[in-house]
Amino acid sequence: MPVFPVPQARSHPPRGTCAVRATPPRPWSGWRIRGTFALVLVAALLAAGGSAAAQDLPPEVDAALARAKLPRDAVSVLLVDAQGNAPPRISHRANAIMNPASVMKLVSTYAALDLLGPAFTWSTPVLLEGPLRDGTLFGNLYLRGQGDPTLVAERLWLLMRRVRALGIERIAGDIVLDRSAFALSQIDPGGFDGEPLRPYNVAPDALLLNYKSLVMTFVVDRSANLARVHVNPPLAGVDVPAAVPLSGGECGDYRGALRADFSDPLKVRFGGSYAAACQEKTWAVAFADPASHAARAVAGMWREVGGQLGGTVRDGPLAAGATPVFEVTSPSLVEVVRDINKYSNNVMAQQLFLSLSLPANRSIGRTPTEGNAEPASFTASRDVVRRWWQERFANVEPPVLDNGSGLSRSERISALALGRLLQAAYQSPLMPELMSSLPIAGVDGTMRRNRSRAVGSAHLKTGSLRDVVAVAGYVHAISGRRYVLVAIANHPNAGAGRAAFDVLLEWALKDL
Repeated sequence: MPVFPVPQARSHPPRGTCAVRATPPRPWSGWRIRGTFALVLVAALLAAGGSAAAQDLPPEVDAALARAKLPRDAVSVLLVDAQGNAPPRISHRANAIMNPASVMKLVSTYAALDLLGPAFTWSTPVLLEGPLRDGTLFGNLYLRGQGDPTLVAERLWLLMRRVRALGIERIAGDIVLDRSAFALSQIDPGGFDGEPLRPYNVAPDALLLNYKSLVMTFVVDRSANLARVHVNPPLAGVDVPAAVPLSGGECGDYRGALRADFSDPLKVRFGGSYAAACQEKTWAVAFADPASHAARAVAGMWREVGGQLGGTVRDGPLAAGATPVFEVTSPSLVEVVRDINKYSNNVMAQQLFLSLSLPANRSIGRTPTEGNAEPASFTASRDVVRRWWQERFANVEPPVLDNGSGLSRSERISALALGRLLQAAYQSPLMPELMSSLPIAGVDGTMRRNRSRAVGSAHLKTGSLRDVVAVAGYVHAISGRRYVLVAIANHPNAGAGRAAFDVLLEWALKDL
């Protein structure tokens, strides 16, 4: 399953004013004209995937698949020069339409880099309604969510500190959360795989705070014979024990040993103990009542910074007379794409995918009359990416998209299509941004534990679901040439195919 990174503090200070962010320029778009002939060559070579020039699966890969009890017809593989200067080295069922799992994030992230630009940022405006006198706001404070995927607890704290810096000590009215930028149907967090408390199953939100998760840090205090529990963000009305008893022995399964009970969203309980040998551990859990998470996080953080509230924190539309006072700005798209691909963060990928159809972004590359003010939605974003794909890869069958993250049973794409995208990206000015976002074999991200002989020589996005394993990215071979590698397995034994894909990766390195 995807790795869920613990929310980390960002080094980026809040930036911006209440001015509306302009659509970023797109100086990189000129490569489409300059690269026309190169892309035609790429298309022709990929189309020749079944020719005699391309080798089928190497014998050692065939043997590894046999050991994994993974049939050849359950696997799709493409290995081709990144610049399209030669026929594929391997083309095995490259046209087969497969479920790619999280490898689909390559489509979403490259489309976003191309359409929005690497310097794109999200903004979250803060507005006031009513007069401010003697430290009291006689009215409401508004937070307008616009899809920022990086509003972790630390950045929410900074936002609230900026509100206090306005001279506001008490809000007589309400804190109103405008989450209308996304039009989403109700999503069952456990509907995908029956794991509603896993952060990778968190649903997107126009005002996504700390990934709708509760992060508990356990710190050993041997003098008191207990482990202190620190919670972030503080959720109003939610009771979490301040400490748990210590126990001896090895660390092992510390989560199981805690015997946590999350059945009551407002009252977390631990029936076990925490091993002193574990030292400090952090456990991120999706909040059991996701619909109330944002309101509880805002109320808890406002209290944390010393603010008082006369009313409540509630959802609601932005009032027409509200006055903008500042906005907080996210890190750049390049940094967000890195988090998405390195750690396969599903909810960030879905936030990004939805952001493609925000009204301010939907008309990029189109005439103004084609845009509209409808909220962003998965349907609208699928249309945006489909249109982008047809403009860029007209001769390759487009992917079947769902939520853009790969956490789906319906998303589909061929190895041929992924190879085409990766070759195009390699020849574009955006190549450094996309490649640097991919996990490095044996070094970091979801490839950190890879034990093949390709350590440091491959940048590969990984994907994993029940019955699905996939990798796609770039391999730097012994000869110094760069190759695009795509390998997908769809089968009940797909998980066992990881070892076969490692053999494939090692074979790809040896091109002398």
